[in-house]
Amino acid sequence: MPFTLRERRLGLRNTMPKLLHLQVACAENRVIGRDGRLPWRIPEDLKFFHDQTAGQIVVLGRICFETWPRVLQDGRRPVVVTRNAALASDQVRVAGLLPGALAIAESLPGEIHICGGERIYAEILALGRPMRLHLTLVHADVPGDTFFPEWRRLAWRELDRRDSADANYRYTFYTLEWVP
Repeated sequence: MPFTLRERRLGLRNTMPKLLHLQVACAENRVIGRDGRLPWRIPEDLKFFHDQTAGQIVVLGRICFETWPRVLQDGRRPVVVTRNAALASDQVRVAGLLPGALAIAESLPGEIHICGGERIYAEILALGRPMRLHLTLVHADVPGDTFFPEWRRLAWRELDRRDSADANYRYTFYTLEWVP
């Protein structure tokens, strides 16, 4: 992605864009949420998610920010995509649109982890830039009202896979990479 004159002048991008890490847990029917919450409770997946994002930049929408109790713990640096500037603080950066949020995230040290929701994921998948998908695929069709966009259309390269299960679900942890 070429540098714009504004980005060079402001020093926002002095190197190639960082790899984007998408953190997703979805059902076989692509459900990721129901009524503003996860539609399951899988402790192993929550631990994986928290471990992956600890100490990193997390880009997420307002609803995800407001419903994630640990977002400000473990050294995470949230960048929230919202028009609500009142959410900004010493610990929370805000941007009205995803490109602004990514520009902020690029200027911070650490990896960029995209943590949802549906619209944020859709915009990220449409960017055409390298990304790594850390996917927990829950092997069930789950009722819900929020969906992960169709991701299988991209030519992902599988880097890692691990099957697991709990008392309620079978699921697979995937690490997939896509380079345009």
